[in-house]
Amino acid sequence: MQFKKRDGIMQFKNIHLLMLCTTTYFAMAGGSLLAPVLPDMVEPLNTTSHEVGLLISTYAISTAIFALVIGHFIDRVNRKKILVPCLVIYGLTGLVSYFTSDLHSLLILRFIQGIGVAGMMSLPMLVIADVYKDHKSLYAMNKVSMALAIGSVSAPLIGGGLANLGWNYPFLFYVLSLPLAFVVMFFLPETRVQRDNVSHKGILDGFTALKEMRILYTVFLSFAVFFILYSVLTYVPFMLKNVLSYTAKESGLILAFQGIAIILMVPRVKTLASKHSTILIIAIGFALDGLAIFSISFAYSIVTVLLLILLFGAGFGLSQTAIDAQIVQIAPSESKGGVLSIHNTMKYIGQSLSPILLGVVLAHFDLETVFIVSGSFGLLVALMTYLMKKIFENSGEERIRENKISLSHQ
Repeated sequence: MQFKKRDGIMQFKNIHLLMLCTTTYFAMAGGSLLAPVLPDMVEPLNTTSHEVGLLISTYAISTAIFALVIGHFIDRVNRKKILVPCLVIYGLTGLVSYFTSDLHSLLILRFIQGIGVAGMMSLPMLVIADVYKDHKSLYAMNKVSMALAIGSVSAPLIGGGLANLGWNYPFLFYVLSLPLAFVVMFFLPETRVQRDNVSHKGILDGFTALKEMRILYTVFLSFAVFFILYSVLTYVPFMLKNVLSYTAKESGLILAFQGIAIILMVPRVKTLASKHSTILIIAIGFALDGLAIFSISFAYSIVTVLLLILLFGAGFGLSQTAIDAQIVQIAPSESKGGVLSIHNTMKYIGQSLSPILLGVVLAHFDLETVFIVSGSFGLLVALMTYLMKKIFENSGEERIRENKISLSHQ
């Protein structure tokens, strides 16, 4: 695919898409890498299981905040001027975290690391929106979702494996983003189209776009799917340790099964999208996730847990891929960067609120109740999404008619 620039034509190749997928992979690893290690961090950090969960929440809150800050400039600044510094921040904070041994300092470093993750999640999607149009954007988002899936498989394994060397060794994995920063700097094409229109209001244009119900609801879905995901990543390791006496490494292996299901499911989303509406695929994904998490509360054997983790991964693969493809397609071109930043902000708000809100449930009840609450939320979102099906389909048909009318007048 060729991407036109003012000074000529630049070729956007599969190797460039690979750079974007690798960036997304590292961003995904920001949370899932540490998930199986959290129980092992409680004693050396002299803290509690509830407080150590803040290592995920703090970085997620930071990512949510700075995704909006970056979103204010993202439609007006060259892509690499944001992406490269974010990769450097991500790697350096990981390196410093390895040498840190108190929880408060780690929380500060995780907050700073969230700045990097904010750009690393938003920029790949925006570059894809720059380069790939219509159904080709679904192809590219499938690749990104596959990177997320591989991350969900390998990151817990890597985190659990490195934890055998020491609780702080997983932080060294983040340092790998530093060489990627140099590769992106020198080899990734700049895809931003220079516009003469200087009337951009930054992130305000993105919030204005939320007046359209389809965009607003899709942004909510990005919150919901990651709220549910991190209820699994955060609390399944504690269930495995308390009920089945599993170690961090063994928990990482079990969590990896949901990633295997995602890898198997993601390539099929494009085929399903050719036969069914995207919003229906999302509803089915949430239904599978809600059912799986709800059932975990009654699971007392490793075989049952593995099957439910596989079911959860299949649902997440369906919903997450379809949600990202949908927001890329329906976001207005003039404020696409702002909309995508808000979209990604809601993912990390979901990440951050999941351990916090479900932590309150855990403090007053037990782990079984945590999974019942999270699973019920997933099933409720599935029902709401199915009821929204007509709104999405009617709006899509109306946009197709408008495009046909505008083409006939050209």
